[in-house]
Amino acid sequence: MELTLWTYEGPPHIGAMRVVTSMRDLHYVLHAPQGDTYADLLFTMIERQDQRPPVTYTTFQARDLGGDTAGLVKQTVAAAYARFRPQMLLVGESCTAELLQDQAGTLAASMNIGIPVVPLELPAYSKKENWGAAETFYQVVRAALAGRLAEAAPERESRNTGGRRPRANLLGPTVLGLRCRDDVTEITRLLSRLGVDVNVVAPLGATPADLARLPDADFNIDLYPEIARTTCAWLERSFGQPYTRTVPMGVGATRGFMREVAVLAGLDQDEVLAGELSGASSTAASASRLPWYSRSVDSTYLTGKRVFIFGDATHAIAAARVARDELGFEVVGLGSYSREFGRELRAAAALYGVDALITDDYLAVEAAIAEAAPELVLGTQMERHIAKRLGIACAVISTPIHVQDVPARYSPVYGFEGANVIFDSWVHPLVMGLEEHLLQMFREDFEFNDKAVPSHLGKSVGHAAPAQDIDVAMEAAGEESAATLPRWAPETELELRKIPFFVRGKARRNTERFARERGLATITVETLYDAKAHFGR
Repeated sequence: MELTLWTYEGPPHIGAMRVVTSMRDLHYVLHAPQGDTYADLLFTMIERQDQRPPVTYTTFQARDLGGDTAGLVKQTVAAAYARFRPQMLLVGESCTAELLQDQAGTLAASMNIGIPVVPLELPAYSKKENWGAAETFYQVVRAALAGRLAEAAPERESRNTGGRRPRANLLGPTVLGLRCRDDVTEITRLLSRLGVDVNVVAPLGATPADLARLPDADFNIDLYPEIARTTCAWLERSFGQPYTRTVPMGVGATRGFMREVAVLAGLDQDEVLAGELSGASSTAASASRLPWYSRSVDSTYLTGKRVFIFGDATHAIAAARVARDELGFEVVGLGSYSREFGRELRAAAALYGVDALITDDYLAVEAAIAEAAPELVLGTQMERHIAKRLGIACAVISTPIHVQDVPARYSPVYGFEGANVIFDSWVHPLVMGLEEHLLQMFREDFEFNDKAVPSHLGKSVGHAAPAQDIDVAMEAAGEESAATLPRWAPETELELRKIPFFVRGKARRNTERFARERGLATITVETLYDAKAHFGR
């Protein structure tokens, strides 16, 4: 175990809490010490829920360690059942309680309280949050379908023999996920246009009784593989239900998703996609403005912008494809903290000619971003902090997220409307970056000097992010101290400010490297442009 200031994923019992909090009529008894209730704040402060998660803690204290902590588990289980009367009860341990080896799940299962009890064994010192969520969802589904396994048909047969519309389950959305609520709405609308009904959405909003209806669908839609892939694979093996592999993020992937759904639903692809593939004006083709916006005159200056991507594997891989194929960016970095999807990430990174960065160390991510010197970072809330220090534009595409990434408005990232949201959230930081650069370039004009009346953007307009501030941020990311670098002539500093702030740090470093290699003590304007010509080859 490594002590760190920030972490991309919590322990696995946090993943279990996400699943339990997403569902209804399900309760979780967590064997944990006093103080572990901090996890409730994730849901009430970030997700902004109006009630606490359905979790009861044993909350043992130091003085309890010399007594019967196993007895405390039984008392807490009995009290939780009597108070909440759930359809199913989960029992597990936090990372601290795991050391006591009380086997809380086994103890609860032996109590015969009258409802299904699912013991959760989540190894806290070898697994993390997303794995915990996936394992919890899998165990809950297996418990809910225990009575239907006898009728399971591993070899898929035609389920739709009554002429009804095809049915699909949407699996994987949870609270504390990225825009899951809105993604479900968007994909449900898309399926409805295709003539496919939604049977069950789970875990989000489902009950254990709803999970018992999962086999009634014709196929499953794996919306979030980190959470649902294990369950989808088990349903395919046990009930013959195939599942989708395409994540509908971006216009191209959404069209590919539609084709895949048409095949699994037994629909006529030509009829479903009529006019869509040819780009004719149709509901599907005109639903997103991203293709037109990305081809418009205002967006052409964004072509070739360097982008660094880091997040969970699902969103990182999808974002890289959208960035290159739909927005014309150059992917200069691709990484994830999702070690379980390392193979998929490496395969995706190879498509862009970069090495996959698979790590949960945010300092390693920061060093990689500083080295790549991108013009845009797509990542988690931690990459947002990193990009801010480095003076680089950033958009959040993945968990972990902060409260500002849980908007009250409708804001999906999947489907055609999601493509519109992607365009806005990725491109606007670059557009505003150009505007800020222009304001800095002309700040010596009479309209932008210190005595001028501030614009609607505030007093800092024309004076934000000066070159030296960005240089300090670069030093914080591991650059050499100013004492070891060549001296910048005053007129060269002024010339450097004409370079856009989001690439100024790279230009400064390259110039200093150029001067150092040639033994130059002072960097002149001529040195600056010689370095630009040298590294621009």
